[in-house]
Amino acid sequence: MKRERLSFLAESALHTKRFAHYVGRRCCSATIKDIAEELNLDWHTVKELEKQYLRAQLGRAGNPGPKAIGVDEISIRKGHTYRIVVSDLIRHRPIWFGGEDCSEASMAKFYEWLGKKKCAGIRLAVMDMWKPFRNATSVAAPQAAILFDKFHIMRHLGEALDKVRKSEYARLSGKQRRFIKGQKYTLLSNRENLTLEGRPALKTLLAANKRLNTAYLLKESFGQLWSYEREGWARRFFENWRAALKWQRLEPYEKFAEMIDRHWNGIAAYCQPENKVSLGFVEGLNNKIRVIQRRAYGLRDEEYLRLKILTCMLPAL
Repeated sequence: MKRERLSFLAESALHTKRFAHYVGRRCCSATIKDIAEELNLDWHTVKELEKQYLRAQLGRAGNPGPKAIGVDEISIRKGHTYRIVVSDLIRHRPIWFGGEDCSEASMAKFYEWLGKKKCAGIRLAVMDMWKPFRNATSVAAPQAAILFDKFHIMRHLGEALDKVRKSEYARLSGKQRRFIKGQKYTLLSNRENLTLEGRPALKTLLAANKRLNTAYLLKESFGQLWSYEREGWARRFFENWRAALKWQRLEPYEKFAEMIDRHWNGIAAYCQPENKVSLGFVEGLNNKIRVIQRRAYGLRDEEYLRLKILTCMLPAL
């Protein structure tokens, strides 16, 4: 007896590919539970059909040969369990999800998967200041310029500002504390993102505390560093910014400035015209991954999470 394989059937042979793709497209905008109830299918059946659809999406996208990559880590569950996500910054899509942690060995697995020939084509690697990522990149793609992600750097500066806020709250007492209490996110948010209630609250806070006002203005001005097109101008701006810390008694900011000085090469790389890539894509992808994780809360299927992340920026079939 000869068993004929029909091209229009899905992997399970109980459904057609057309139906599997329909289920996959519906799962982009609804939960597995909702689709299962709508189509009168078992929850596990819907999930497997979606996975078939996601694999087909990946297959159509083809094998990547990135010129500029973004490297970041995500937490997949409590207990410091991390995986690495690598993105193609030119095509604006994630291309690899894997590793066992944030170690150099885990990062090296990406370059092994990509292959020596395609590693040689990487000209730019954007990442945070995590040393194992830098080490693995320097070994596998030594020709690539390493650029530190602006959003991670500004996050460190935000943390320094929050430490100043906490120290001021501890230093003050009585009625003087009322301007600081409960204003953490008002202080850390960008001014343009504040609500109508947040803007007057910020104005009152900064008028009431001189040290917080100075720290806030320094934080807001630091973003100008990424607007320079020559390293010399960027360095002069940083030295002036650092000099402004003198006599301000802002110890967290002084530590931040020392960190920037140690990692200067990875920041100054952005001044080169060929390294001008959209850094906002990495942060947008992180937000999208957090949405995927919330919708998949409680699932232990890491392969399903991998497929969802790798296809989140691909066009529908």
